[in-house]
Amino acid sequence: MNPNKNLKIALIQHACSSDRDENIALITDRIRQAAAAESQLVLLQELHNTPYFCQTEESRLFDLAETIPGPSTEHFSALAAELGLVIVCSLFEKRATGLYHNTAVVFDSDGRMAGCYRKMHIPDDPGFYEKFYFTPGDLGFTPIDTSIGRLGVLICWDQWYPEAARLMALAGAELLLYPTAIGWDPADDEDEQLRQREAWVTVQRGHAVANGLPVAACNRIGHEPDPSGQSQGITFWGHSFVCGPQGEFLGKSGSNEDILIVDINLERSESVRRIWPFLRDRRIDSFADLERRYIDKSPIKK
Repeated sequence: MNPNKNLKIALIQHACSSDRDENIALITDRIRQAAAAESQLVLLQELHNTPYFCQTEESRLFDLAETIPGPSTEHFSALAAELGLVIVCSLFEKRATGLYHNTAVVFDSDGRMAGCYRKMHIPDDPGFYEKFYFTPGDLGFTPIDTSIGRLGVLICWDQWYPEAARLMALAGAELLLYPTAIGWDPADDEDEQLRQREAWVTVQRGHAVANGLPVAACNRIGHEPDPSGQSQGITFWGHSFVCGPQGEFLGKSGSNEDILIVDINLERSESVRRIWPFLRDRRIDSFADLERRYIDKSPIKK
């Protein structure tokens, strides 16, 4: 674990080409730059090896998946060991034929695979047809212990759910990390685009405040066309950011390629939680209904 609680992290925000090897080469170069800047942790964006393939439902795209361990884990494990830093990857996992996950893999600074997280909340919306590809995660909301601290890794759609952040916090996470691939429909007007992006930022800052933890969200950039031609595709808005345990911004990116490097003091969570003891005052004796889908007053039950 990290004894001094001071942590330098890097978020690598970039566009993805259709060439997997080209994407991995770019990411590798950026990780080396982050290491040269003395980063101890690198957070990559969601499904960083390929374009965001979930805009359509095509069975041939399951060929993009790979096993864990597999070629990507071998590559990033060796890179983590060589550079002596923690890397958080996001991969399309082939667990078995016909069984696939959206999975984050964490490599410790010695190259060891410290743990995995399988995305729990799977969207199914126009342009984001993830339920076709991914089985919901079965590893729970379990933080991953590394040499720099206990990491609460969640993925994209998970970032809208306060329950996910809370459960990671209750299990002792010191930092919440969100690999992300989110963007807008270019047909949306400018005001709607701004509302969507600000909602995305705001809800995650709320997780930081409600749990007294720093949060880092790494999003991709660039326009990716709809392969089916049925829509205008997705423009990923970037704006990766890191905020502290009171929701304060520690660093922000724009909509261009970036290596966002931010210093975090994990000890601030201790002082913030002392003045805002939300965990102490939770009425856990009255929260049983959170396990229900909806509190329905109609005569039709469940």
